[in-house]
Amino acid sequence: MKSVLESLKLFTSGKPENQPIVFLHGFPFDHSMWDEQLEYFKNDYYCITYDIRGLGKSPVGDGQFTIESFVDDLFAIIDELNLSSPIICGLSMGGYIALRAAERAQERLKALVFCDSKPEIDNNEGRLKRCAGIKQINEEGAVNYVKNFIPNCFSKKFIVNEAVKYNYILEKAALSSPAGVKGSLLAMLSRTDTTGFLKEIKIPTLVICGELDSFSTPEQMKATADKIPGAKFNVIPEAGHISPVENAKDFNAALSKFLTRL
Repeated sequence: MKSVLESLKLFTSGKPENQPIVFLHGFPFDHSMWDEQLEYFKNDYYCITYDIRGLGKSPVGDGQFTIESFVDDLFAIIDELNLSSPIICGLSMGGYIALRAAERAQERLKALVFCDSKPEIDNNEGRLKRCAGIKQINEEGAVNYVKNFIPNCFSKKFIVNEAVKYNYILEKAALSSPAGVKGSLLAMLSRTDTTGFLKEIKIPTLVICGELDSFSTPEQMKATADKIPGAKFNVIPEAGHISPVENAKDFNAALSKFLTRL
């Protein structure tokens, strides 16, 4: 049986003796959404990114994923890389994984960064949208689904002003395996609600939200931060749901300020 390090597409930057940070990407993207963070933090931290199972260049396997199995992968990476008290930074679906990992074993983590995500499970409308997405992929393949979904993740300003970068991200995501995209939708559809855990978080936590995020609005994420004892909250100006890509400068500044206080 292959180790997780052998079976997942994983990338590291920086010196292993530095404080580790594991970055968890959103759906349906891959590790490269964190490129500007790795470039910024690699001199002072040991940065780890990977393609979540079924996305990017990580294998699909049977495509039957859960958030629990994604958390299992995360902890296996921590164990196999022998990471001591890593900081976990997750966005959107990566945020679901990060928060559930903290709920399972926050004593293993140094800090949590929760970006453009939410602890609540989908309501019925949200679940039906995910079901409709699975049906569309079964009937048409993943390309149309991905190309219809991704524009909602970015602010209109970014789509227009950073058209080359946006189109590259869009076309890259459109290459995702249909089974991998469906597997992620199934995982998000079946995830547990972690709202009740927020008040039990004891590790330092930063909550980050794009100013123009329509999936996880600043108001919703501020309410989440208020439930976490001592949590810091930052809004990233002129950014939508993918804040570390849309406004890397302000995202990196907010994250850097939080990390230097640990």
